[in-house]
Amino acid sequence: MMKNSRIAKSVRLALVFGAASTLFSTGAMAQDVTDAEENIDTEERAERITVVGSRIRSDGLDNDSPLEVISTEIAVEQGLGTLGELLRTSTVASGSNQLTSAMSVGSVTEGGAGNESISMRGLGANRTLVLLNGRRAGPAGTRGQVAAFDMNSIPVSAVERVEILKDGASSLYGSDAVAGVINIITKKGDDSSFNVSANQPMESGGENYRLNGTIGRAYSKGSVRLVADYRVQQELARGDRDHFACGQRMYFDQETGERADPIDPRTGDYHCNDLPYGMWMWDYGAEDYISLIQNYDYDGSKTAAGLPTYDPQNPGDIAVPEGWFPVGYDKVSDGWSDADHPFQDLESMIPRTEAWSLYGQADYDLTDTVRFYSEFLHSRRETKINSYRQFWEPFIPAWYGLVEGWDGYVALDPTAVTDHSGSTTTIDYTRGVLGLEGSIGFWNWDVSWQRSLSSGTYATKIIYQDALEMAANAIWGDPCEGELSPISQRECYAVDFFDPEYLRGNFDQGTRDFLFGVDHGKTIYKQDTVDAYITGDLFDLPAGTVATAVGMAYQTDEIVDTPGEATLAKNSWGMSSAGITAGRQTTVAAYGEVQVPVLRDLPGIYNLDVTGSARWTDVNTYGNDTTFKLGVNWAITDSFRVRASRGTSFRSPALFELYLGDQSAFFDQRSDPCWNWAQREQDGTINPTVLANCQADGIPGDYAQDFGSGTAYTGGGAGTLRAETSVSEGIGFVWSSPEGVWATSVDYYNVQIDNQVDDLSGVQILNLCYTSENFENEPFCDRFTRNDGSESGNWGIDEVYGGYVNVASQKVRGIDTVVSYQDETDAGFLRVRLDHTVQIERTYRQFEDSAPIQYVGRLGNPRHSGSLTVSLERDSWSYTWAARYVGKVNDYDRFANGNETTYRGTPVTFIAEAPTTVYHTASVNKSFDNNVDVTLGMTNVFDKKPPMGSPSAAYTVGNAMLYSQYDQLGRQLFLNVGYSF
Repeated sequence: MMKNSRIAKSVRLALVFGAASTLFSTGAMAQDVTDAEENIDTEERAERITVVGSRIRSDGLDNDSPLEVISTEIAVEQGLGTLGELLRTSTVASGSNQLTSAMSVGSVTEGGAGNESISMRGLGANRTLVLLNGRRAGPAGTRGQVAAFDMNSIPVSAVERVEILKDGASSLYGSDAVAGVINIITKKGDDSSFNVSANQPMESGGENYRLNGTIGRAYSKGSVRLVADYRVQQELARGDRDHFACGQRMYFDQETGERADPIDPRTGDYHCNDLPYGMWMWDYGAEDYISLIQNYDYDGSKTAAGLPTYDPQNPGDIAVPEGWFPVGYDKVSDGWSDADHPFQDLESMIPRTEAWSLYGQADYDLTDTVRFYSEFLHSRRETKINSYRQFWEPFIPAWYGLVEGWDGYVALDPTAVTDHSGSTTTIDYTRGVLGLEGSIGFWNWDVSWQRSLSSGTYATKIIYQDALEMAANAIWGDPCEGELSPISQRECYAVDFFDPEYLRGNFDQGTRDFLFGVDHGKTIYKQDTVDAYITGDLFDLPAGTVATAVGMAYQTDEIVDTPGEATLAKNSWGMSSAGITAGRQTTVAAYGEVQVPVLRDLPGIYNLDVTGSARWTDVNTYGNDTTFKLGVNWAITDSFRVRASRGTSFRSPALFELYLGDQSAFFDQRSDPCWNWAQREQDGTINPTVLANCQADGIPGDYAQDFGSGTAYTGGGAGTLRAETSVSEGIGFVWSSPEGVWATSVDYYNVQIDNQVDDLSGVQILNLCYTSENFENEPFCDRFTRNDGSESGNWGIDEVYGGYVNVASQKVRGIDTVVSYQDETDAGFLRVRLDHTVQIERTYRQFEDSAPIQYVGRLGNPRHSGSLTVSLERDSWSYTWAARYVGKVNDYDRFANGNETTYRGTPVTFIAEAPTTVYHTASVNKSFDNNVDVTLGMTNVFDKKPPMGSPSAAYTVGNAMLYSQYDQLGRQLFLNVGYSF
């Protein structure tokens, strides 16, 4: 065994931390620990362990920084299936919208499809450092924007607890620890168990099943543990829940308050306004032009209702084949518009995810004072997403007579829907650690090497751009039969773009074979880290022992993301193109920490400790920097303590921010600041500077035609980006009753980030150009190209070139409060814990002279959030009731007139708000004498649905708000059966 039994006592204290998660940071357990150690030889110093936030070993209960410890027992008690779900119960995550697998369904997100990460305080996942057993956990994911650890990479069954440091810690841990640190601690000891769990929603869809087992063995000179875990998250399709039904406008008459949506005569209900499909007709001077959208009368209802259609009388008048009708030109015809397709019910809301993991760790005493340790983790995750989309092509002048039955001075643009959309993402994540730790007297040292490797593939369903164009050109008489498309090398097929069945997605096999395919990309991210430090006592002062820790670290990061062939060739219609993202970064650091006991056992000063730390870091991609942190821990009495800290942090640009291959995205031409400027001048809604600059650019005031989306490109900022810098400040107090029954802590935090790396979007660049007071010489005006109106009056934006730059700043301020109670009662041992956070400020400033944007109180960013947990233990039974709540929010300050707008000339209001929402979970646990443990419970006990909103003003699917704080599944039953041996 190691000298002084350090490992055994560390394990014992770790178990105290895990079991006492309801009281952590309050100091209420300090007396218990003292009692447990009171028989230690007085000539030996008290046993101590390293807790996140310090390299100096201590008992971990009296820290100068706020810590939260979450035991994974909570996951069993509350039916939480992943580490991400567990961490989202913390107040550091509940106050902001988090990246969940559901969030990656509808858009490309950092880390790729199915990725789950934690953004502490809403500052971004790449500003939250994740450690695994005190060492960096390398990033995992797909596509070029990989920077954060994927919480799916380690199963919750392998985790004992999670320590959350709630303030910056770059002086100890280096880059990325801007918002705080999450330290995942795996299970240790010699217990073994087998578990089966299931989460079953009361409605079908979204089921979750898990099977895991662990074997642990402790020997006289070491220990070994192996964990195997398999999990299946079944898909929740949009059609599985009524609240995801096709989105209605949700407009209300300003005078009467009655619904102002159009009625769909075919259903008698408010009109569904999802993805419309049909024939778009662009006006080129037709005198009888009625509407942009023309729908085919598939069921005969339009004909039976006698809807008006075209009756050509003069040259250039519009003619349409029988069965076609204009829609969407007034409130009544809006109700007839086809925008409710069965494909939408197949869309994944929670994707199907299958994951298995194997985790192992072993340690061995080489000598009485030197121990070898190792860790190994391998996980594989496959995430499948189903979706549907709209696409259009070609653009045919009707007056050319190329399309039978259509005529007039309009251009025909067939716009179809398809369920050929979605992706399959597979990620293999491997992490290995080898290390030695030991002691020299009362000094402890640790040297470790770690490698993490994320290898991911992503297969995306695409529409071939060259095939679509080739089929369109065939309408003009270009060769097709026997020819191959120039890039995809598909045999040409004469697509009938104007067949009504084609427009609603009923494609023949030839069309599918020619237009549709799958693009395969691959992402490799490798991180190597060597870390060495030594910690121990320097000398004694009257108030105690001065302790220190010093260390060095060396780290390399490397990314290679190779998109699929079609993406590289810009041959995927309507989807972002991208180049290869490849880069390497080397980081060298040296750090030190010292803890000084200043005063002790004086009136008003039970003890007063000061801790300081500093770190020098050199990153080859930007240079070197120094960060520091100073903390004060003042115990006024043995039960009341004040703590404060101030530190600087930095974040060197992520590899994707430096080396991202040019990616493209699309934006609506109506985002152009010069769009229809004459009308906006008449309405008084245009900025005078924008007006003058649009006029100076020669853009006609009536320019309001949409000739298709503009393309925005973004790329890495290697050679120009600097590191972000930040200052984190905090002050709080901790009180515990002498008998350890009551405890509370209140902590104020303030984080300011400067030189924030931001990706300027195409729309932002356009606004920066046209709002410039120096328009003629404004550099942002050189970053886009505009059509000159010579082609059919097209003045639209063609391409915009953005990228990552140091421009922005963020600031967050708030108060975290914890109140806990635990005591033996007549009913059993009762524990109560309240976690509450108040966000005072979370502002974002694009430029130094920009007005700050306040996010607190907006959708996804409640001012108040938290949880209340009550548990009762009696004999072999335990009962838990948990309530998680988020405060009311609204987005009305984003709009010039609040929630007021107009619809077809009628003053209406819309919904972009959500009330205070509370979710309840209840469970009961029984431990049997035969080592069987059973937990049965229910989440979302009252089947609370997500708040409803207007799709034009909130992030919704259907009308259900899609923010991470809101439950989308509904009421669920969960069961966990475990057997220990």
